[in-house]
Amino acid sequence: MNPRKTAVAAALATLFLAGPGIAQAAPPAAPAPREQAAAATITWALERASNPTADQQAAYTLITSAMNAAVARYNNLSDLGKSITVRYDTSVPTADGNLNGTIRFGSNRSYMTERTALHEIAHTIGVGTSPGWSSLGGSGTWTGAQATALVRQFDGSSAKLSTGGGHFWPYGLNYENEFSGTAADRHVQIVAAMVRDGL
Repeated sequence: MNPRKTAVAAALATLFLAGPGIAQAAPPAAPAPREQAAAATITWALERASNPTADQQAAYTLITSAMNAAVARYNNLSDLGKSITVRYDTSVPTADGNLNGTIRFGSNRSYMTERTALHEIAHTIGVGTSPGWSSLGGSGTWTGAQATALVRQFDGSSAKLSTGGGHFWPYGLNYENEFSGTAADRHVQIVAAMVRDGL
């Protein structure tokens, strides 16, 4: 057979076998873009003297280390958001945090720790400082379902979060001897659950 006729016959056979109306599938369409709410984050800034003394510079170094560790832990374990301004204020005996987003560290260096920073961040978020705190924690026991369920998951079915003086326990990190990696993680998780409860 003529090689040219063979090639034509093969081409016709291929077309015939494919048949009319058969098309290759189009590549799958890319999924439609979805809007995703970004997780909130906690940010902070330290107010510094323009020409700090040696005492101020030493305090700034300790405060920066404490706040960086605490903010990283909050941002890693929660979706809470807050913009915090931090000051070194020698008139403050220990440290304090306010719902308005300010934290003040006093001159006592033993309070310039991650434990203190975590505790004071909780105050800026509403622990002991918000109307939700009064309504859910004013009785001496936290009554919000989410944080209560979480402490029971950690400590057993009869566990509760006690409240008083603007603080909670366990996991409130009210004293340096309460600090551990596990307690710090649970502190953040409980504060986030309190927010979901209505803190």
